[in-house]
Amino acid sequence: MINLQSLTPWFAYSKTNARAKLRLFCFPYAGGGAQIYRPWIKQLTTIEVCPAQLPGRGNRIKEPLFTRLTSLVEEMLKEIPPYLDLPFAMFGHSMGAVIGFELARRIRDEHGVEPAHIFISARRAPQIPDNDPITYDLPGPEFIEELHRLQGTPKEVFENPELMQLMIPLLRADFEVCQTYEYKPTPPLKCPMTVFGGTKDQDVPRELLEPWRDLTTGPFVLRMFPGDHFFLHTHETEIMKVLSISVEGL
Repeated sequence: MINLQSLTPWFAYSKTNARAKLRLFCFPYAGGGAQIYRPWIKQLTTIEVCPAQLPGRGNRIKEPLFTRLTSLVEEMLKEIPPYLDLPFAMFGHSMGAVIGFELARRIRDEHGVEPAHIFISARRAPQIPDNDPITYDLPGPEFIEELHRLQGTPKEVFENPELMQLMIPLLRADFEVCQTYEYKPTPPLKCPMTVFGGTKDQDVPRELLEPWRDLTTGPFVLRMFPGDHFFLHTHETEIMKVLSISVEGL
């Protein structure tokens, strides 16, 4: 079995799990890093969790930021082949959901293999037109106001000017990744897909999650959790239970 820690900086905290029959790639929301999923490594004992560490955060803080999803996925596609020696699944929240989805499609096209399961969290179906205003290039005060509205940036960050100056370029770049993304139709995936949503998520309501079912011919499940866009944190335990049950028997 491969030594995950020595392969690439793209997947941080990954540890070889001899008990695992499945590898779970986890992708962060805008501004987030691999540490979001670090607790999952100990909790999901029969799954080998591989949290993605994107450039500009954590131990990669000095690396150039990506502003286009296609470029980001292309780079990940170069690094991921050694990890495909086990069945694998994808989990992504918000920005991470579309990263996982597009990477899954590219792996299928380039390597002829699909995920055993794909988990989409808090992200509108990509084929649905996004008419929301562009925000990544807003002037500073307006951009910060938008961050307050989204409620995803911790209060401590807003109260720390130095930390805020570090985070704003990262958040602008991640927002640009999301807001310049253009979905291109290809044949649907064949793997099972589970989609998660928050009942109080005003930006991604249930009706924008339902159309994900058209992007796979496999079994489709939509699960709604109480909470806003960041129900990932408030319902982490329940989400991990769903992940474990969904991949049992693979």
